[in-house]
Amino acid sequence: MEKAGADESQKSWHTLSTENSLELLKAPAGGLSHVEATKRLAEYGPNRLPEAARRSGFKRFLQQFHHILIYVLIGSAAITAALDHWIDTGVILAVVVANALIGFIQEGKAEKAMEAIRHMLAPRANVLRDGERHRIEGEALVPGDIVLLEAGDKVPADLRLLTAHGMSVQEAILTGESLPVEKHTKPVASDVALGDRSCMAFSGTLVTAGQAKGAVVGTGSQTEIGRISGLISEVETLTTPLVAQMGIFAKWLTILILLIAALLLAYGYFVGHHEFTEMFMAVVGLSVAAIPEGLPAVLTITLAIGVQAMARRNAIVRRLPAIETLGSVSVICTDKTGTLTRNEMMVASVLTCQHLFALEGDGYAPEGLLKLEDAHVAPSEHAVLEELARAAALCNDAFLREHDGVWTVEGDPMEGALLAFAGKMDVDVRKTQAAWTRTDAIPFDAKHRFMATLNHDHERHAFVFVKGAPEQILAMCQDQRAMNGYTEALDIAYWHGKAEAIAALGERVLAVAVRPVKSDHTVLEHGDVEGTLTLLGMTGMIDPPRAEAIAAVKECHGAGIRVKMITGDHAKTAAAIGKQIGLQNPEKVLTGRDLDGMDDAVLRQTVLACDIFARTSPEHKLRLVMALQSHGMTVAMTGDGVNDAPALKRADAGIAMGLKGSEAAKEAAELVLADDNFASIAAAVWEGRTVYDNIKKVISWTLPTNAGEAMTIIVALLAGMTLPITPVQILWVNLITAVTLGIALAFEPTEESTMRRPPRPRDEPLLTGGLVWHIVLVSLLFLCGVFGMYHYAVDRGYSVELARTIALNALVVMEIFHLFFIRNIYGTSLTWKAVRGTKMVWTVVIVITAAQFAITYLPLLQTVFATESIPFLDGLLIVGVGVALFAIIEIEKQVRLRASQKVTNDHARS
Repeated sequence: MEKAGADESQKSWHTLSTENSLELLKAPAGGLSHVEATKRLAEYGPNRLPEAARRSGFKRFLQQFHHILIYVLIGSAAITAALDHWIDTGVILAVVVANALIGFIQEGKAEKAMEAIRHMLAPRANVLRDGERHRIEGEALVPGDIVLLEAGDKVPADLRLLTAHGMSVQEAILTGESLPVEKHTKPVASDVALGDRSCMAFSGTLVTAGQAKGAVVGTGSQTEIGRISGLISEVETLTTPLVAQMGIFAKWLTILILLIAALLLAYGYFVGHHEFTEMFMAVVGLSVAAIPEGLPAVLTITLAIGVQAMARRNAIVRRLPAIETLGSVSVICTDKTGTLTRNEMMVASVLTCQHLFALEGDGYAPEGLLKLEDAHVAPSEHAVLEELARAAALCNDAFLREHDGVWTVEGDPMEGALLAFAGKMDVDVRKTQAAWTRTDAIPFDAKHRFMATLNHDHERHAFVFVKGAPEQILAMCQDQRAMNGYTEALDIAYWHGKAEAIAALGERVLAVAVRPVKSDHTVLEHGDVEGTLTLLGMTGMIDPPRAEAIAAVKECHGAGIRVKMITGDHAKTAAAIGKQIGLQNPEKVLTGRDLDGMDDAVLRQTVLACDIFARTSPEHKLRLVMALQSHGMTVAMTGDGVNDAPALKRADAGIAMGLKGSEAAKEAAELVLADDNFASIAAAVWEGRTVYDNIKKVISWTLPTNAGEAMTIIVALLAGMTLPITPVQILWVNLITAVTLGIALAFEPTEESTMRRPPRPRDEPLLTGGLVWHIVLVSLLFLCGVFGMYHYAVDRGYSVELARTIALNALVVMEIFHLFFIRNIYGTSLTWKAVRGTKMVWTVVIVITAAQFAITYLPLLQTVFATESIPFLDGLLIVGVGVALFAIIEIEKQVRLRASQKVTNDHARS
C-alpha cells in the first residue's frame, strides 16, 4: 500500500464504498498476512501517539527565574548580603526560591496533557490475520488490518466499517453528542460533520451495542485523536492577565527605582559633595527600602488561599495564576453535554392519541410529576399511560441501579430513560418484568429501526411489544389505542405533526406499539409485526439541563459575562437546551458547516451576535475561542471530551469536568470542576474576582507604604537632614509589617458588589490612574506624619533616638490604619462590619502591636534598634496621627466614589 495514497485520502474514507476502501488499502477480506503486517508496522510505526519533546527538568526550573522582578530581588539579595543584612537576604532568597518551586511544579503538571491522550488507545484488539482471528496488542495494528468489534470494546484505531449489525458507538469524547451513534456501512457525503460519519469508527470511542467488522485506515498520529493531539501541541498557551500585568509593572517599577537611585547618587556626589562610597551605600539602602520584596510572596499566598476557597466550591485549580484570570472572564464558552446538561436521557414529553403530557424528574430516578396543560395529573387517570409504560419496561434491555441515592443506567441511555418513565407512571418495573416472561425478541438494528419482544404472563396472555423510530412504527401500525381503552383508526397526520413538534424542541422521539397474540405463539418473526400493530403513543427524550445551571447562567449575565454554548450535538437539540437555560438569542444557531463557510474576519463579527454553535469540531472550537479573544475578551472554555482539549489549552481559563471528563481535558485545563456542575463555574468566577480584589488590595497597601518609606529617606538626603528613621529601623518595618499585614488582606471576604460589577478589561493595568493617585496621596501623608512626629519630638527637646522611635511607631500605626481603609475599596469603611474586621486582621494587628511594644520598651531590643521608651501621652498622639490619616483618605474615597456614581448615572440617563 502506498503511504502517500493513504495520507492523501485520510479525510475521505467515509466517502468511499467498502470495496474501494479495501482496494485502496490493499487489504484482503481475510485480513493481512503476518509477513505483510510486520512490513507495514515497520513502515507506519506503532499504533500510539508520539511523545512530545520536553525540556529537561533543570531547564524548566531555571526558566522560573527569568523575570525582571526576580532579577531585581536577586540583585537586592546580593546588595543586602554585601551590607551584612543577612536576615533580609534570607527573606528575599526564600521568596525567590519558593516562587520558582511553585511554578516548576505547576508547569510539570500542565505538560501531562499529551501523555493523557497517548494512553487513550485500546490496549488490545481482535483482528483477522491469515484468515484467522487473533487477539493482538493495540500498538501492533497497521493500516489494512481487519478489526472485529463487539459491545464493550474500545475502538483501537480509526476504522472504515465493512459490516455492522445493530452497531452503536459512544462518541462523546470526540463529538460531545450524549447519545450513542448508530453505525452502518454506506458511504456519506464528503462535507458531513465528524458525528455524522456513520460508516466510520474512531479510535478511543466505545462500542455500546452490536457487532461490526472494520478496516484500519488510520493509526497513531493519523487517527482523529492523534490529530487533536497535534492541535494541542501547536496551540499557543496565552499568559494570564496577572502574569502579563506583573511583568509590565515590574519593568516600570525597576526603571523608576534605578532612575531615582541614579539621580540621588549624582545629586549627592556632584551637588552635595558627599563621599561617593557614603552616597552609594545610602542609595543601596534606599533601593532595598523601595523594592516591595515581600510582594511576590504575598501574591503567591493570596492565590494559594484562593485555591483553598475554590476547592470548597468544587473547583480544583491546577495553575495558580488561573484563579485571578477567572476574575476578568468576560465570556464563557461551554460544552453542552455533561456541563449544562446532566449527560443523562430523560423522558420529557409523552404523546397519546389525545394529549401531550410533560414529565418532570431528576435524571434516571423513577420519580417525577406528570403535567397536562400546566396542571399536575395522576397517571391512573389515563389508562393508556399504564399500558404505554408497561410496554416501555418490557421492550427494554437496560437496567436501573440505585446507589447512595444516585440512579444510574446499565445499558442504552434511552432505554434507561424509558425505565425511569415507567416508574413515574407507577409501574413496578421489576415485578412487571418478572410477571411477563420474554420468550423471543427481534433486536434493534439500524436497517429496520425498531426492537420487538414477545412476552407471556402466567395467565396465558401474550403480547408483542415494539418500540422504534416514529415513521417506522407508524408504517407498521393498523390502528391506535383510544382513551377509552379500545382501538380506533390510525390518525397518521396527527402523529406526524406532533412528533415533528416534539423533535423541534430538541427531543428524540420514540414510538411504542403493541399486538396481542395467542398464548402458544413462542417465536417472533418480522412478519408478526408488519402492519398488525396498535400504536400506544410516543415519548420525547432529552438530555435535561441542570436546574442549577439555569441559575448560574442568569448570575453570569448579571455579572456582565456572556455564556456561549459550543457543542458537537445537533442544532435543534442545542437550541432547545439554550432556550431552557436562558442563553441570549437562543433562536440563532450556527453549525460547523456554517463556520467552514466563513473566513476569520467574518467569524470575528459573527461570534459576538450568536451564542449557540452546534455540530462543531475541535478546529471550530479553537477558531471560536480565538475569534472572541481577538475582541480583547478574556475567554473561559469548559469541556469534558478529548475534542475540547485544544480549545481548553488555548482559552484564558480552561475548565474541565472532573467526574465525566477525559484525562486529556483535565490535563489541558487550568481548572477542574469536581462536580461537573456549571453552577460551580459561577462560584469560581466569584472566588476569582475576590482573589483579584485582594491582590489589588495588597498592592494598594504595599506600594504607598514602600513609597512613603523611600520618600522619607529621599527628602532627608536631599535636604541634608538627619534621617528620621534609620536604615535598620526601616528594615525592621519591612520585615515585620510588609508581609504580615499583606497576608491579612489575602484572607479578605468577598465584597457585596463583586458579582454586580462588569468584568474588568483584560488589558487593565495594575497601576491604574486611581491607584497612582492613591500612592501619591498616601505617600505624602506618610511623609508628613513621619516628619511631623519627628520634628514634634525634637521641638520637645527629646533625644534623636526617642524622636526616631516616635517617628518609627507613627509609621507603623499609619500602616495599620491604612490597612483598615484598604479592606473596602469599593464601599465605605465606616460600618460596624468594616470596623469589626476579620479574625486574621485583628490577629496580625495584635502581633504587630506586641512587636512594636517589644522594640520600644524591652532594653535588649532598644540596644539593637536604637530606640527609647515613649511617654504615654505621646503614644496617644501617635494613635491620633493614624486616625487623622484614616479620616483624610476615607473622605477622599467617598468624594471620588460619589463623583464616579454621578458620572455613571448621567451616562445611563443620556
